[in-house]
Amino acid sequence: MRKGEVKPEKIKAVEDLAKLISNYNVVGILNLYKTPASVLQKTKTILREKAVIKVAKKSIIIRALEKAGKDKLKEFVKDYPALILTNQDPFKVYNFLQKKKIPAFAKPGDIAEKDIEVKAGPTDLMPGPAISTLTKVKIPAKVEGGKIAIMKDKVVCKAGEKISLDLASALQLLKLKPMEIGLNIIAFEEKGIIYTKEQLLIDEEKVFNDFQIAVQNAFNLSINSGYPTKETISFMITKAFLNAKQLGLEAGIIEPGVIEDLLAKAKTQAEALKEKVG
Repeated sequence: MRKGEVKPEKIKAVEDLAKLISNYNVVGILNLYKTPASVLQKTKTILREKAVIKVAKKSIIIRALEKAGKDKLKEFVKDYPALILTNQDPFKVYNFLQKKKIPAFAKPGDIAEKDIEVKAGPTDLMPGPAISTLTKVKIPAKVEGGKIAIMKDKVVCKAGEKISLDLASALQLLKLKPMEIGLNIIAFEEKGIIYTKEQLLIDEEKVFNDFQIAVQNAFNLSINSGYPTKETISFMITKAFLNAKQLGLEAGIIEPGVIEDLLAKAKTQAEALKEKVG
């Protein structure tokens, strides 16, 4: 083979991967950096009915994306990349995988995905070298009742910051597992639209509460503005009937549906008058 000539097996690998990519509506990029092989294999099994994961060399993934017309995803192919291919909603797949992550101890060099906070309170640590390990990373500690206690809540690492060797050691002493092990999805592409991991992360509880508030507000607006909908028409008819009945009672209008209440009202008034008179 001449210098600079592409190996036939590499060409075939690109073509096969590009063909596979074209079979799916949603294409995602993973970063398998520091992802244990056991976690990858377990996740493949969990996703069997939802998605396919393909691991390949960076150059092959980039060329396959180009060939499949997914050029927008190339910039997200970094470190130890892999593809995740699915026909399901990318938001559902992302949040499904987020729930499958497991807590893990921090290692030196890890990047905190969210603020790491040490809470105030007692620990099981005995006085000695441990207190130096904690104070070295500015965790306020003192001895109480023969054990080390954390004096106040302390954010020891901000989201996006690198975790040092000293901090990793301190967190391990405290048995804190601020990291999560699982698949790291960088981005998804669907119908030409790119969704990054920041956009894919959804607080399901907040979204559910927002929907409830929106439905209640829409319901109230329909009732108060007199704009009938399938959901509010029965309430509006009931409200109109009660208002009309109240008007009939106050004005003394003799009509079906009001006469019974008028008679009851008159009887009550007559009894009250009788009691006052005699």
